[in-house]
Amino acid sequence: MQNFSFEQFNPFFEAVAGLTSAKEVRTFFEDVCTIKELMDITQRLQVASLLKEGKNYQEISKTTGASTATISRVNKCLLYGSGGYNLVLEKEGGSK
Repeated sequence: MQNFSFEQFNPFFEAVAGLTSAKEVRTFFEDVCTIKELMDITQRLQVASLLKEGKNYQEISKTTGASTATISRVNKCLLYGSGGYNLVLEKEGGSK
């Protein structure tokens, strides 16, 4: 991508932020994403949760079916990313 900036995604992020329920979010993502994309996103979030619990790569791969490359990438995001996984996992944990 030439001249890439996350700013170009703001209309998408604002559209998602404007949704007011899990049902609305689900309806939107069912249209926007393929089943494979939703499965991949869900798997990455599950991997992040298991990494936060201290599980090792082998346990996570066996539980989720994720490759070690995917697990490594999620771990890198947990350690050095923008904090998105942690934000979602903290909110998820707070709602249980």
